[in-house]
Amino acid sequence: FPSHDNGGEAYFEISKNLDLFASVFREINTYYVDEIDAGKLTKKAVDEMLNQLDPYTNYISEAEAEDFRVQMTGQYGGVGALIGIKGDYVMITDPYEGYPAQKEGLMAGDLIVEIEGKSTKGKNSGDVSKMLKGQPGTKVKIVIRRDGKDIEKNLTREEIKMKNVPYYGMINNETGYIKL
Repeated sequence: FPSHDNGGEAYFEISKNLDLFASVFREINTYYVDEIDAGKLTKKAVDEMLNQLDPYTNYISEAEAEDFRVQMTGQYGGVGALIGIKGDYVMITDPYEGYPAQKEGLMAGDLIVEIEGKSTKGKNSGDVSKMLKGQPGTKVKIVIRRDGKDIEKNLTREEIKMKNVPYYGMINNETGYIKL
């Protein structure tokens, strides 16, 4: 890089430091006495780097960004089903009408035993929810257990829009029912 080009020097400095980080990371991965969690180490490094800046500069992971988007808009990329815990597994409690879970024949009571080849045994509903969520249009392969039989399903995630009022109606002439 030309020495009079300040942008070139800055790029060189960044490149050199990224190479240093990658070298250290490889060495740790290869020679550290215990197995490392690459994701946790990287997140810690990024968080510490950003702590050197102002308090408004933060890193938000893809999963956290998705959670924030759900809170703000009620929309997310997923399969469209409520889930809950039953024994060692997470169970589908309510597949939303017209969304991937319902379209692929998933039913309330189905146990989700595997997602993308990984067992869900002992996982909580938050962990399973994160595994099911993703960009609309991407596929997710799950195995459900129904009546003791394991069934493989391939779902294509869609943009899910949760209604603020999923149901309303009159029970009789004087009593209305609104589900919030």
